[in-house]
Amino acid sequence: MTELKDLPGNAAQFLPENAEKHLGTSLEGASIAFLGSSITLGAGALDRSYVDFLAAQYGVKAVKSAINGTTLADADDDSYIARLKRDIPTTQDFAALVVQLSTNDGRRGCPVGAIAAESSADAFDPHTTIGAIEFILAYAKAHWDCPVLFYTCLRDPAETDYTELVEKLIAVQAKWHFAILDLHGDAAVAEETAAQPASMLDDAHPTMMGYRDIWTPRFAETLEALIK
Repeated sequence: MTELKDLPGNAAQFLPENAEKHLGTSLEGASIAFLGSSITLGAGALDRSYVDFLAAQYGVKAVKSAINGTTLADADDDSYIARLKRDIPTTQDFAALVVQLSTNDGRRGCPVGAIAAESSADAFDPHTTIGAIEFILAYAKAHWDCPVLFYTCLRDPAETDYTELVEKLIAVQAKWHFAILDLHGDAAVAEETAAQPASMLDDAHPTMMGYRDIWTPRFAETLEALIK
């Protein structure tokens, strides 16, 4: 079995520290928190993801909390909510919070839940995916009052539960007015990914090449507009 380090898309030339620098934007020196699972971690890319490229190329001061296989729904001690409270300091000022729309909630059978009628923390069921999303949004507002960006991931089109979750995220956006970077529904991302097979480990996880060439420029553009 080929090891991750031996994949063409994970060659040394694609390491974040070897990537072209793009300093001098509003991202340089910006403290940004990143919350997610394997795709935020970089599980297909030697634990280097777009977060590490944003730090190396754009000078972002990143706080990265990412563990493989974890869920938005508050199902265990490594859930997004548990790590939001544990890993991201409320005493630090952040220019933005970036959250991955997890691909694991459906796989692990987490209940989707529904959008609450109210916006207070006690109105959400954090053991559901939608309730967890609303909890995170309320928590970010209370502690940092910073912009929040949710992003969606690439998945096999046959995984219809994730497509449905993306639609529900857009419905939550109508209530909370946060930003979404919809990589899942971006035809240009799909086209570039198909043209560069080495950019992906599988249907969901980019290699370092994929993060560097396809994902990071889109995150940089979106975040720069968001925090200006």
